Amino acid sequence: MKTKTFLATVSAAALIALSGIGAASATTLYAEPKVKEPAVDIVQDPAAVSAPEAAGKRAPKTHNVVLTTTEVEARLDDGTTYTYWTFNNKVPGPMVRVRVGDTVNVSMTNAPGSVMNHSIDFHAATGFLGGGQITQAEPGQTKEFSFKAMAPGVYVYHCATPMVAQHIAKGMFGLIVVEPEDGLPKVDKEFYVMQQEIYATKAKNLPAAEDDYDGLVNEKPGYLVFNGAVGGLVKDKPLKASVGETVRIWFGVGGPNFTSSFHVIGEIFDRVHNLGALDTPPLKNVQTVSVAPGGATMVEFKVDYPGKYALVDHALSRATKGLIGILEVDGKADDSIILDKSGDSRKQLGEMKH
Repeated sequence: MKTKTFLATVSAAALIALSGIGAASATTLYAEPKVKEPAVDIVQDPAAVSAPEAAGKRAPKTHNVVLTTTEVEARLDDGTTYTYWTFNNKVPGPMVRVRVGDTVNVSMTNAPGSVMNHSIDFHAATGFLGGGQITQAEPGQTKEFSFKAMAPGVYVYHCATPMVAQHIAKGMFGLIVVEPEDGLPKVDKEFYVMQQEIYATKAKNLPAAEDDYDGLVNEKPGYLVFNGAVGGLVKDKPLKASVGETVRIWFGVGGPNFTSSFHVIGEIFDRVHNLGALDTPPLKNVQTVSVAPGGATMVEFKVDYPGKYALVDHALSRATKGLIGILEVDGKADDSIILDKSGDSRKQLGEMKH
């Protein structure tokens, strides 16, 4: 592809995401499927965040986390399925939320229909490889352990069965939030978003994408996605908020290999808890935050203007492989914040190809 055409395609990701105000038909980034979609939807709803407790100290609690590892065929791209390995049939797995001093009881069952062994490693746990050393489960087995949440932060968990990179790339990761003893301030909306690479052959509108082992070991993914699938946070499960609300995004990178430069086009992060550190003062007024594979962060910002905001990795070539999400904000426009003097914001810009 020629350089000018390539750059125009990448730039279109942001522009199209922000277009469509007043348009006759909804803006879409991807073509309609040409084959029947599978029954399993692995895309984790970004709004699937457990409600926070009221701020203030409390006595320690015990949390029971029940997980099932599954191997399921689900939609990866339009017209294309892929065999994912998951926690509880979702990518990422469920977000766990506890506080410092709490005890976490983990029960993990490898589904009887699985082909592979699976396990779990919590980065928030100390000892036994975060649980990975004691949860290696064959199909049909259940493994259990408990750990104490000793340090506040936003932590990744993932499968720890060799080849670990393959298990992660196929969807076996999630976040556990360990809040400080006093809890966290309340916000209006909270969302859960994670980034991953998928090492599979590019097969849009073909029946199935096959694993690409050479791509995995050479770190050349066919896809990069938020919450498991191309377009999953665009037309299926976009983030939604209203003008005046404060938004909090729990963001992590399963990886297994690429660092993310997380950015929301058209917004500025009011507060960033860099590296997932929740007990240190946040950075303020940040445009882009780097998140390592196996790392996480928490960002907050007030939405002041309606429209469609694109969630991206600012290594923008990755948008062409599926790495884009949408935050839809409704409410009244304020011309003192931004003013379109040419009318271009009302134009349809077409469809992004990836």
